[in-house]
Order: sequence, then C-alpha cells, then structure tokens
Amino acid sequence: MRLAALRRFCLALPGASETVQWGEDRVYKVGGKMFAVCGMDGRRLRGLSIKVSDDSAMILTRLPGIVPAPYLARAGWVKLDRLDRLPPDQLRGYVRRSHALVVAGLPRKLRVALGAA
Repeated sequence: MRLAALRRFCLALPGASETVQWGEDRVYKVGGKMFAVCGMDGRRLRGLSIKVSDDSAMILTRLPGIVPAPYLARAGWVKLDRLDRLPPDQLRGYVRRSHALVVAGLPRKLRVALGAA
C-alpha cells in the first residue's frame, strides 16, 4: 500500500481528520483522539503507528519490522517500519480496527455526532 492510498483510506473512515504534528508527522484522529500516526521525514515515511488489541500486539510484534510503538506501547500501539510489512487488506483491517478501538472510547454523544456510533 502506498502512503497516498493509506491517507485516503484513513480519511474515509467515519469522523476522521488529519493534522500535522511534531514537525511533519501526519496524525489521523477521530473525535480529537489519534488512531494512526505516519511518522514523516520530509516526504518519506519513517513508520506507521496504530492502536491494536493486546492479542494483536503479541501477534504483530513477532513479525519483522513491527515493534511496540515508542511512547505509545503501554497504550496498546505498534509501529510498522514500512507499509508493506502487512498485505494491503490486512493493513486496512488493522487501521479500521484502530479507528474502532478509539471510537469505542469516545462518549456516546460524540460517536453519534461523528457518525461513528
């Protein structure tokens, strides 16, 4: 999957928005909470961090190029050093699940307002 396709996918999720933080990093949020972070070095991707379940974290971090996300690991995040570490359909599934995990933690009224209830 290419970065542009990932961006389109993230922004197509209900209530999703994109901001640039910490220099050049692209941060995808729902309800003001992060669900995906593309670490950028200019136009080059340094890695993708997403929120995952505990079981998924155990499975994914056994794969090459996937590690607990710096600063976010205790909150259940992993970092992929390249987008091709997972097949595109699996990557989309994990990003979709990251979005759903974050949405589940939002107040019901906000979930409804975002169309993500």
